[in-house]
Amino acid sequence: MPNTRCRRITAGAAIAASLFVHKAVAGLYPGMSNLNHTCSLVDPILSCSSGASDPSAVDTCCTETFGGLVLATQFWNTYTGFESEGQVLPKDAWTLHGTLPSPRTVSPPTKEKTKNGLSTTPSPHPTPRPARRTGRPSPAWRGPDFGTFLAPLGKLDLLAWMGVHWVAQPGWRNGDFWGHEFSKHATCYSTFDIECYGPQYREHEEVADFFETAAAFHRRLPTWAWLEASGVRPSNASTFSLADFARPLTQGFGAVPYIGCAGPKYNTTDAGKGSSDAGYTVINEIWYYYHVYGRVQRQQGLAVDANITGGRLTNCAQTPGALHYYERTAGSEV
Repeated sequence: MPNTRCRRITAGAAIAASLFVHKAVAGLYPGMSNLNHTCSLVDPILSCSSGASDPSAVDTCCTETFGGLVLATQFWNTYTGFESEGQVLPKDAWTLHGTLPSPRTVSPPTKEKTKNGLSTTPSPHPTPRPARRTGRPSPAWRGPDFGTFLAPLGKLDLLAWMGVHWVAQPGWRNGDFWGHEFSKHATCYSTFDIECYGPQYREHEEVADFFETAAAFHRRLPTWAWLEASGVRPSNASTFSLADFARPLTQGFGAVPYIGCAGPKYNTTDAGKGSSDAGYTVINEIWYYYHVYGRVQRQQGLAVDANITGGRLTNCAQTPGALHYYERTAGSEV
Protein backbone atom coordinates (compact mmCIF):
# COMPACT_ATOMS: atom_id res chain seq x y z
CA MET A 1 0.00 0.00 0.00
CA PRO A 2 1.49 3.37 -0.96
CA ASN A 3 2.02 6.11 1.61
CA THR A 4 -1.04 8.35 1.26
CA ARG A 5 -0.27 11.03 3.83
CA CYS A 6 -0.29 14.71 2.98
CA ARG A 7 3.18 16.12 3.52
CA ARG A 8 2.00 18.93 5.79
CA ILE A 9 0.02 17.91 8.88
CA THR A 10 -0.64 20.68 11.37
CA ALA A 11 -1.14 20.33 15.08
CA GLY A 12 -4.54 21.96 14.69
CA ALA A 13 -5.64 19.40 12.12
CA ALA A 14 -4.41 16.54 14.28
CA ILE A 15 -6.29 17.89 17.29
CA ALA A 16 -9.43 18.33 15.21
CA ALA A 17 -9.12 14.76 13.98
CA SER A 18 -8.69 13.41 17.48
CA LEU A 19 -11.96 15.03 18.53
CA PHE A 20 -13.81 12.77 16.12
CA VAL A 21 -12.77 9.71 18.05
CA HIS A 22 -14.93 10.92 20.93
CA LYS A 23 -17.68 12.99 19.34
CA ALA A 24 -19.60 12.86 16.04
CA VAL A 25 -20.21 16.27 14.53
CA ALA A 26 -21.58 17.45 11.21
CA GLY A 27 -18.31 18.73 9.79
CA LEU A 28 -14.62 17.97 10.07
CA TYR A 29 -14.04 21.10 12.14
CA PRO A 30 -16.36 21.71 15.13
CA GLY A 31 -18.32 24.95 15.35
CA MET A 32 -18.30 25.63 11.63
CA SER A 33 -21.02 27.92 10.21
CA ASN A 34 -23.04 27.16 7.08
CA LEU A 35 -22.83 30.81 5.99
CA ASN A 36 -20.43 32.76 3.76
CA HIS A 37 -18.67 30.03 1.82
CA THR A 38 -18.67 31.77 -1.57
CA CYS A 39 -15.57 30.16 -3.03
CA SER A 40 -15.63 32.25 -6.23
CA LEU A 41 -14.49 35.15 -4.02
CA VAL A 42 -11.46 33.20 -2.80
CA ASP A 43 -8.26 32.73 -4.79
CA PRO A 44 -7.66 28.96 -5.09
CA ILE A 45 -4.98 27.68 -2.71
CA LEU A 46 -3.02 24.55 -3.54
CA SER A 47 -3.66 21.73 -1.10
CA CYS A 48 -0.70 20.54 0.97
CA SER A 49 0.99 23.91 0.41
CA SER A 50 1.94 26.28 3.22
CA GLY A 51 -1.17 28.32 2.41
CA ALA A 52 -3.41 25.35 3.21
CA SER A 53 -1.56 24.17 6.29
CA ASP A 54 -3.62 26.03 8.92
CA PRO A 55 -7.38 25.30 8.74
CA SER A 56 -8.12 28.25 11.03
CA ALA A 57 -6.59 30.68 8.51
CA VAL A 58 -8.64 29.68 5.45
CA ASP A 59 -12.21 28.79 4.51
CA THR A 60 -12.00 25.01 4.64
CA CYS A 61 -14.96 24.80 2.26
CA CYS A 62 -12.89 26.58 -0.38
CA THR A 63 -9.47 25.07 0.35
CA GLU A 64 -8.92 21.36 0.91
CA THR A 65 -7.21 21.20 4.28
CA PHE A 66 -7.82 17.66 5.49
CA GLY A 67 -7.41 15.31 2.54
CA GLY A 68 -5.10 17.44 0.44
CA LEU A 69 -3.34 14.62 -1.40
CA VAL A 70 -6.05 13.39 -3.78
CA LEU A 71 -5.86 9.95 -5.37
CA ALA A 72 -7.87 9.21 -8.52
CA THR A 73 -7.90 5.43 -8.58
CA GLN A 74 -8.92 2.84 -11.17
CA PHE A 75 -9.52 -0.91 -11.23
CA TRP A 76 -8.80 -3.58 -13.80
CA ASN A 77 -11.13 -6.45 -12.90
CA THR A 78 -11.97 -9.37 -15.16
CA TYR A 79 -15.46 -10.19 -13.86
CA THR A 80 -18.08 -8.83 -11.43
CA GLY A 81 -19.90 -11.85 -10.03
CA PHE A 82 -23.25 -10.24 -10.91
CA GLU A 83 -23.24 -10.57 -14.69
CA SER A 84 -26.63 -12.32 -14.55
CA GLU A 85 -28.05 -9.12 -13.00
CA GLY A 86 -26.57 -6.90 -15.70
CA GLN A 87 -23.59 -5.67 -13.65
CA VAL A 88 -20.86 -5.89 -16.29
CA LEU A 89 -17.63 -4.13 -17.15
CA PRO A 90 -17.11 -1.53 -19.90
CA LYS A 91 -15.26 -2.74 -22.98
CA ASP A 92 -11.78 -1.32 -23.56
CA ALA A 93 -11.78 0.73 -20.36
CA TRP A 94 -10.57 0.57 -16.79
CA THR A 95 -13.23 1.26 -14.17
CA LEU A 96 -13.41 3.91 -11.48
CA HIS A 97 -12.40 2.83 -7.99
CA GLY A 98 -12.78 6.20 -6.31
CA THR A 99 -11.31 9.59 -5.45
CA LEU A 100 -9.48 9.08 -2.20
CA PRO A 101 -8.30 11.81 0.18
CA SER A 102 -5.24 11.72 2.39
CA PRO A 103 -3.80 11.91 5.02
CA ARG A 104 -5.20 8.66 6.26
CA THR A 105 -3.29 8.57 9.50
CA VAL A 106 -5.32 11.44 10.96
CA SER A 107 -8.64 10.71 9.25
CA PRO A 108 -11.52 10.06 11.63
CA PRO A 109 -12.53 6.40 11.69
CA THR A 110 -16.20 7.46 11.76
CA LYS A 111 -18.10 10.65 11.06
CA GLU A 112 -21.84 11.13 11.22
CA LYS A 113 -23.63 13.60 8.99
CA THR A 114 -26.21 14.57 11.57
CA LYS A 115 -28.04 17.10 9.39
CA ASN A 116 -29.34 14.62 6.86
CA GLY A 117 -29.62 11.59 9.09
CA LEU A 118 -27.06 9.76 6.96
CA SER A 119 -24.66 7.74 9.05
CA THR A 120 -21.34 7.62 7.25
CA THR A 121 -19.63 4.95 9.26
CA PRO A 122 -17.09 3.46 6.83
CA SER A 123 -17.45 -0.01 5.42
CA PRO A 124 -14.53 -2.38 4.89
CA HIS A 125 -12.42 -3.12 1.86
CA PRO A 126 -13.52 -6.51 0.41
CA THR A 127 -10.64 -7.90 2.47
CA PRO A 128 -11.04 -5.89 5.71
CA ARG A 129 -7.89 -4.18 6.86
CA PRO A 130 -7.34 -2.87 10.38
CA ALA A 131 -7.88 0.86 10.71
CA ARG A 132 -4.48 2.46 11.25
CA ARG A 133 -5.72 4.74 13.99
CA THR A 134 -7.68 2.27 16.09
CA GLY A 135 -6.33 -1.10 15.03
CA ARG A 136 -9.91 -2.27 14.43
CA PRO A 137 -11.59 -3.14 11.10
CA SER A 138 -14.21 -0.60 10.04
CA PRO A 139 -17.82 -1.83 10.25
CA ALA A 140 -19.76 -2.46 7.06
CA TRP A 141 -22.03 0.16 5.49
CA ARG A 142 -25.59 -0.93 6.26
CA GLY A 143 -27.56 1.96 4.81
CA PRO A 144 -29.57 2.21 1.58
CA ASP A 145 -28.23 1.87 -1.96
CA PHE A 146 -26.43 5.17 -2.54
CA GLY A 147 -27.65 5.23 -6.13
CA THR A 148 -31.12 6.05 -4.82
CA PHE A 149 -29.85 9.41 -3.55
CA LEU A 150 -29.24 10.73 -7.07
CA ALA A 151 -32.71 10.58 -8.64
CA PRO A 152 -34.31 13.19 -6.32
CA LEU A 153 -31.47 15.55 -7.26
CA GLY A 154 -32.09 15.10 -11.00
CA LYS A 155 -28.83 13.22 -11.54
CA LEU A 156 -30.12 10.27 -13.54
CA ASP A 157 -27.46 10.85 -16.20
CA LEU A 158 -24.75 10.59 -13.55
CA LEU A 159 -26.33 7.43 -12.15
CA ALA A 160 -26.40 5.88 -15.64
CA TRP A 161 -22.73 6.76 -16.19
CA MET A 162 -21.77 5.26 -12.84
CA GLY A 163 -23.56 2.03 -13.70
CA VAL A 164 -21.24 1.64 -16.68
CA HIS A 165 -17.93 3.05 -15.45
CA TRP A 166 -17.99 2.83 -11.64
CA VAL A 167 -18.33 -0.92 -11.30
CA ALA A 168 -17.74 -2.60 -7.97
CA GLN A 169 -15.08 -5.15 -7.20
CA PRO A 170 -16.09 -8.78 -7.68
CA GLY A 171 -18.70 -9.86 -5.17
CA TRP A 172 -20.00 -6.34 -4.46
CA ARG A 173 -23.12 -4.76 -5.91
CA ASN A 174 -22.53 -1.31 -7.31
CA GLY A 175 -24.83 0.57 -4.94
CA ASP A 176 -23.15 -0.94 -1.89
CA PHE A 177 -19.71 -0.15 -3.26
CA TRP A 178 -20.64 3.48 -3.96
CA GLY A 179 -21.81 3.76 -0.37
CA HIS A 180 -18.49 2.34 0.79
CA GLU A 181 -16.59 4.90 -1.28
CA PHE A 182 -18.60 7.85 0.01
CA SER A 183 -18.70 6.80 3.64
CA LYS A 184 -15.02 5.91 3.84
CA HIS A 185 -13.52 8.67 1.71
CA ALA A 186 -15.80 11.63 0.96
CA THR A 187 -16.32 12.26 4.66
CA CYS A 188 -12.62 12.98 5.04
CA TYR A 189 -12.57 15.95 2.64
CA SER A 190 -13.12 19.39 4.15
CA THR A 191 -14.77 20.78 0.99
CA PHE A 192 -17.61 18.23 1.04
CA ASP A 193 -18.76 19.15 4.55
CA ILE A 194 -22.49 19.81 4.70
CA GLU A 195 -21.89 23.30 6.09
CA CYS A 196 -20.21 24.21 2.83
CA TYR A 197 -23.56 23.92 1.02
CA GLY A 198 -25.18 26.74 2.97
CA PRO A 199 -28.56 27.08 4.69
CA GLN A 200 -30.43 25.85 1.58
CA TYR A 201 -28.63 22.52 1.60
CA ARG A 202 -30.58 19.73 -0.11
CA GLU A 203 -30.48 16.26 1.36
CA HIS A 204 -27.58 14.20 -0.07
CA GLU A 205 -26.32 17.10 -2.17
CA GLU A 206 -22.76 16.39 -1.08
CA VAL A 207 -23.15 12.74 -2.12
CA ALA A 208 -24.01 13.70 -5.69
CA ASP A 209 -21.24 16.30 -5.66
CA PHE A 210 -18.67 13.70 -4.61
CA PHE A 211 -19.80 11.21 -7.25
CA GLU A 212 -19.71 13.87 -9.96
CA THR A 213 -16.22 14.96 -8.90
CA ALA A 214 -14.93 11.39 -8.92
CA ALA A 215 -16.40 10.89 -12.41
CA ALA A 216 -14.72 14.05 -13.69
CA PHE A 217 -11.27 13.00 -12.49
CA HIS A 218 -11.75 9.51 -13.92
CA ARG A 219 -12.77 10.78 -17.35
CA ARG A 220 -9.48 12.63 -17.83
CA LEU A 221 -7.40 9.52 -17.10
CA PRO A 222 -7.67 7.16 -20.12
CA THR A 223 -5.54 4.34 -18.72
CA TRP A 224 -6.66 1.84 -21.36
CA ALA A 225 -5.84 4.18 -24.23
CA TRP A 226 -2.44 5.13 -22.82
CA LEU A 227 -1.49 1.47 -22.48
CA GLU A 228 -2.93 0.39 -25.82
CA ALA A 229 -1.04 3.16 -27.63
CA SER A 230 2.19 1.64 -26.33
CA GLY A 231 1.18 -1.87 -27.41
CA VAL A 232 0.01 -3.11 -24.00
CA ARG A 233 -3.31 -4.96 -24.21
CA PRO A 234 -4.80 -7.60 -21.90
CA SER A 235 -3.62 -11.09 -22.73
CA ASN A 236 -4.02 -14.50 -21.15
CA ALA A 237 -1.00 -15.76 -23.09
CA SER A 238 1.59 -13.00 -22.65
CA THR A 239 3.41 -11.60 -19.63
CA PHE A 240 4.63 -8.07 -19.07
CA SER A 241 7.24 -6.09 -17.18
CA LEU A 242 6.53 -3.26 -14.77
CA ALA A 243 8.14 -0.77 -17.15
CA ASP A 244 5.56 -1.69 -19.81
CA PHE A 245 2.97 0.02 -17.61
CA ALA A 246 5.04 2.65 -15.84
CA ARG A 247 6.41 4.31 -18.99
CA PRO A 248 3.16 5.06 -20.88
CA LEU A 249 1.17 5.92 -17.76
CA THR A 250 3.82 8.34 -16.52
CA GLN A 251 4.03 9.94 -19.96
CA GLY A 252 0.26 10.26 -20.22
CA PHE A 253 -0.35 11.54 -16.70
CA GLY A 254 2.69 13.77 -16.37
CA ALA A 255 3.78 12.23 -13.05
CA VAL A 256 4.57 8.73 -11.78
CA PRO A 257 1.42 6.83 -10.69
CA TYR A 258 1.21 3.99 -8.20
CA ILE A 259 0.76 0.64 -9.96
CA GLY A 260 -1.04 -1.99 -7.91
CA CYS A 261 -1.01 -5.74 -8.28
CA ALA A 262 -2.81 -8.69 -6.70
CA GLY A 263 -2.52 -12.43 -7.22
CA PRO A 264 0.35 -14.62 -6.06
CA LYS A 265 3.73 -13.23 -5.11
CA TYR A 266 6.31 -13.86 -7.80
CA ASN A 267 8.57 -15.95 -5.58
CA THR A 268 5.68 -18.32 -4.85
CA THR A 269 5.09 -19.05 -8.54
CA ASP A 270 6.82 -21.70 -10.64
CA ALA A 271 8.48 -18.99 -12.73
CA GLY A 272 9.78 -17.16 -9.66
CA LYS A 273 10.81 -20.12 -7.52
CA GLY A 274 14.00 -19.24 -5.67
CA SER A 275 13.66 -15.54 -6.46
CA SER A 276 13.83 -12.81 -3.80
CA ASP A 277 11.14 -10.85 -5.66
CA ALA A 278 8.07 -10.94 -3.39
CA GLY A 279 6.00 -8.54 -5.49
CA TYR A 280 2.51 -9.50 -6.67
CA THR A 281 1.95 -10.61 -10.24
CA VAL A 282 -1.52 -9.59 -11.50
CA ILE A 283 -2.05 -5.98 -12.58
CA ASN A 284 -5.30 -4.70 -11.07
CA GLU A 285 -5.12 -1.04 -10.01
CA ILE A 286 -3.62 2.38 -10.83
CA TRP A 287 -3.52 5.32 -8.40
CA TYR A 288 -2.98 8.80 -9.85
CA TYR A 289 -1.92 11.43 -7.29
CA TYR A 290 -2.83 15.11 -7.27
CA HIS A 291 -2.63 18.22 -5.19
CA VAL A 292 -5.72 20.32 -5.91
CA TYR A 293 -6.36 24.03 -6.28
CA GLY A 294 -9.20 25.22 -4.05
CA ARG A 295 -12.21 22.93 -3.68
CA VAL A 296 -11.76 19.37 -4.82
CA GLN A 297 -15.00 19.94 -6.72
CA ARG A 298 -13.20 22.45 -8.98
CA GLN A 299 -11.45 19.41 -10.50
CA GLN A 300 -8.23 21.36 -10.99
CA GLY A 301 -5.37 19.13 -9.97
CA LEU A 302 -1.60 19.32 -10.10
CA ALA A 303 -0.22 15.87 -10.95
CA VAL A 304 2.43 14.70 -8.47
CA ASP A 305 4.52 11.54 -8.18
CA ALA A 306 2.97 8.77 -6.12
CA ASN A 307 6.00 8.66 -3.82
CA ILE A 308 5.81 12.37 -2.96
CA THR A 309 5.39 11.54 0.72
CA GLY A 310 7.97 8.77 0.72
CA GLY A 311 5.78 5.78 -0.10
CA ARG A 312 6.33 3.07 -2.67
CA LEU A 313 5.50 3.32 -6.35
CA THR A 314 4.26 -0.26 -6.65
CA ASN A 315 3.65 -3.54 -4.87
CA CYS A 316 4.13 -5.45 -8.13
CA ALA A 317 6.89 -7.87 -9.00
CA GLN A 318 9.80 -6.12 -10.69
CA THR A 319 11.37 -9.09 -12.40
CA PRO A 320 11.09 -8.63 -16.20
CA GLY A 321 8.16 -10.60 -17.63
CA ALA A 322 6.65 -11.34 -14.21
CA LEU A 323 3.29 -9.57 -14.61
CA HIS A 324 -0.08 -10.67 -15.97
CA TYR A 325 -2.65 -8.27 -17.45
CA TYR A 326 -5.51 -10.69 -17.94
CA GLU A 327 -8.34 -10.48 -20.44
CA ARG A 328 -11.88 -10.03 -19.18
CA THR A 329 -13.96 -13.17 -18.67
CA ALA A 330 -16.34 -13.97 -21.52
CA GLY A 331 -19.68 -12.29 -20.88
CA SER A 332 -18.28 -9.88 -18.29
CA GLU A 333 -17.89 -6.83 -20.50
CA VAL A 334 -20.02 -5.00 -23.03
